[in-house]
Amino acid sequence: MHTPFEASQSDQRRALSMSTLAFTVCFAVWTIFSIIGIRIRQDLGLSDTEFGLLIGTPILTGSLIRVALGVWADVYGGRVVFALTMLAAAVATFLLTYAATYPQFLLAALGVGIAGGSFSVGVAYVSRWYPAGKQGTALGIFGAGNVGAAVTKFLAPFVLVAFGWQMVAQVWAAALVVMAVLFFVTTKDDPVLVERRRLGIKPKSAWLELEPLKNVQVWRFSLYYFFVFGAFVALALWLPQYLVKVYGLDIKQAGMIAAAFSVPASLFRAYGGHLSDVYGARRVMYWTFLVSVAATFVLSYPPTDYVVRGINGPITFHMEMGVAGFTVTVFVLGFFMALGKAAVYKHIPVYYPNNVGAVGGLVGMIGGLGGFVLPLAFGVLNDLTGLWTSCFMLLFVIAVGALTWMHLAIRHMEKEASAPALASLPELPEMQGMPAPGTPAPALPARKAGAVLTDWRPEDKAFWASTGRAIARRNLWLSIPALLLSFAIWQVWSVVVAKLPLVGFRFTTDQLFWLAALPGLTGATLRIFYSFMVPIFGGRLWTTLTTWSLIIPALGIGYAVQNPDTPYVVLLILALLCGFGGGNFASSMANISFFFPKAEKGNALALNAGLGNLGVSVVQFVVPLVITMGLFGKFGGDPALVKAAAGPAPMWLQNAGFVFVPFIVLSAFGAWFGMNDIADARASFREQSVIFQRKHNWIMCWLYTGTFGSFIGYSAGFPLLTNILFPEVNALSYAFLGPLVGALARSGTGWLADRYGGGRVTLFVFVLMMAGVSGVLWAIGMRAEPWAFSAFFAAFLLLFFATGVGNASTFQMIPAIMAKEMERLMPDADAEARRKQAEKEAAAITGFTSAIAAFGAFFIPKGYGTSIALTGSPEAALWAFLGFYVSCLVITWAVYTRKGGLLHDIERGIAPRATHRPAAAE
Repeated sequence: MHTPFEASQSDQRRALSMSTLAFTVCFAVWTIFSIIGIRIRQDLGLSDTEFGLLIGTPILTGSLIRVALGVWADVYGGRVVFALTMLAAAVATFLLTYAATYPQFLLAALGVGIAGGSFSVGVAYVSRWYPAGKQGTALGIFGAGNVGAAVTKFLAPFVLVAFGWQMVAQVWAAALVVMAVLFFVTTKDDPVLVERRRLGIKPKSAWLELEPLKNVQVWRFSLYYFFVFGAFVALALWLPQYLVKVYGLDIKQAGMIAAAFSVPASLFRAYGGHLSDVYGARRVMYWTFLVSVAATFVLSYPPTDYVVRGINGPITFHMEMGVAGFTVTVFVLGFFMALGKAAVYKHIPVYYPNNVGAVGGLVGMIGGLGGFVLPLAFGVLNDLTGLWTSCFMLLFVIAVGALTWMHLAIRHMEKEASAPALASLPELPEMQGMPAPGTPAPALPARKAGAVLTDWRPEDKAFWASTGRAIARRNLWLSIPALLLSFAIWQVWSVVVAKLPLVGFRFTTDQLFWLAALPGLTGATLRIFYSFMVPIFGGRLWTTLTTWSLIIPALGIGYAVQNPDTPYVVLLILALLCGFGGGNFASSMANISFFFPKAEKGNALALNAGLGNLGVSVVQFVVPLVITMGLFGKFGGDPALVKAAAGPAPMWLQNAGFVFVPFIVLSAFGAWFGMNDIADARASFREQSVIFQRKHNWIMCWLYTGTFGSFIGYSAGFPLLTNILFPEVNALSYAFLGPLVGALARSGTGWLADRYGGGRVTLFVFVLMMAGVSGVLWAIGMRAEPWAFSAFFAAFLLLFFATGVGNASTFQMIPAIMAKEMERLMPDADAEARRKQAEKEAAAITGFTSAIAAFGAFFIPKGYGTSIALTGSPEAALWAFLGFYVSCLVITWAVYTRKGGLLHDIERGIAPRATHRPAAAE
């Protein structure tokens, strides 16, 4: 096949130069808000957090679409995809000038972000023109297009001052159109694409392009790029504002100095590619992280006044970094970030030559997400700490983490490579040269036989009746209380936030919604990792460890709420730690799914999840009771006096955390001494990560977000929302009923999905949820009426009931879907091999979908807060939820339940056809 390095040098130079120029223009557009955002902020009166969200939104779009654009570049060729990307971004940038309100600016910013997706297209296109020995330099030169950020900082301030920010957007949009036409006319299709067309070879399926993403190594590269590129983008956006606020510079001066960071962090990327080719990418990454740790540590130091008690009296001095020192330090930081960006992308075409677009797209996406998450985090840290240098503190932590992971990974690889040589050495140095003992070393003691089930055949009816059912049920009934406690800790803030003002804490409504929402964010994120842990560590050990982890936030809350002077940031950290409880759901469901046969799996998962979900109702029922009594005497601390109808009354708010501690201890011991591991359920992350290639994994993530994401999100936000809309009602007296209905519906309706089919039940569920949201909207519009709260509460109970039924039915769908898919994916395998593979993948998908859906615990309460802040009412958020349920209904019908859908014949007992689609279509 025609290889890239056989192309003529003139074609190579033209492809590289035009791609670099095009990427420069795209990057200039991608970072346009770093300049025009300052004027927009002044016009709209935005806070630091709102400003961080505005400048980070284009980065979000440009990051998320990188995987898709990279895959399309591999499949259809980078030339046409690059040109179309620029044209789409040009349209969005021009339409930006018509925005007038903050939501409109956020929507327009999403479109502007398309320009950032061009990076993965360019990487795939350029790498195909060069051999491996020159790809580092070529991609380094291409990546120098990051200098577009400096172009915006140099030129945009002058255009903005002279003609307004709208002219900046119009000129930048015109530049994109001109560049798209020029690029398409002057370049050629890459040699790989030309040869593939000549031979009539069809491109691989886009799903197969994603196969390398299952390697942990790819995700490690992504963390590197999160820092060297994501932090670069974040600082490129943040520094103009930082310089204006900290050093009092005007916008032109701030733009010039910020360019001192952007220019070296862009242009020297080409030099980083050369160094990676000559000295190796690993060595360059060590240089990058070591210098970055030192630079961010220096930049983190806030202005400080010291008083030293000397011999002759106090000695005072002041430490603060001036403009000159700051400029030099960020120049050095930018220089080494540039080297690191090139070194990361030197790895990709070497390790994954046939999947540069997909792998480069994922790495670029994670890096780009840093450009979205970090500016937002900078704004939040400013609001929380009051320190402008807090942004560099966060970068210091990330740099240390990346350096540590890289070093440990490298040491592990070196140790594996040298293991045979090390094994041949004597145990002690003084034994060198002595003859080896004649008897073999004693074997390590075997693990307790009862803890590991080496023979597990749940589909064998005789085995199940005689042995399996009793073991499976014991593990289920030990899993349920552990999961119930996890949900209780996860959602304890939904109750605590409503009581904080009573005991002396002074927070705004938005700050209270943040406390209610953050456990959902960390819980959802942890679920992504927890969903793969059971096959790696075993369900018994992992359940024990995760149950013990609940003690940390339980005790922390108990101590923190006793003092109204506890800093808000401490409460935020405790809210984040409550996410340990949310993460446990993914591993618990994955674990239980291994124990039961397909015929009983739906009901078993429904019981585990449904009774576990009761933890939300338990916490909202129990906590309001236990905080009214001194359960732990003098060991529980003193109560706070709060206003009540009969006068001041004592409140032990600390009991909200302390009351769960003894139950956590009992549950952890029960899991360790009573649960089992299944030997053939073991699987590495690589084996499980095949689910990322399964399209049904992503579809079920969407549908389960509609059911469980709604359940947990409404549970977290319902008490506070009711307090705001109906302040005359004691919301905590009723709040527990919604989660109770949802949990009981889940545990009591699993048989419906087993009998009638999960797809058909799920379709009905989304109809109910649409009706429920419509009822809530109607009640809010009529809330001046005396019966409005009753209608509001009844509509929410309908929503909770529907989510409970849907939680059970969607989980029942997953094993059925994967069992059906294994017939197509493994046509030559026997039934037992298909069963085991289907169970492993179904368990991983179950955990992963629960992880994605759990973000509802963050987005729904935060959606309420944002909607109220922007419009004065939660109705905008509820309309968005209604539209989402409509999409879930359509997807369920189109993919699964219609005639010809994947589950149509299965759920109706129709005999399967004899033929299968080829596995290569996946």
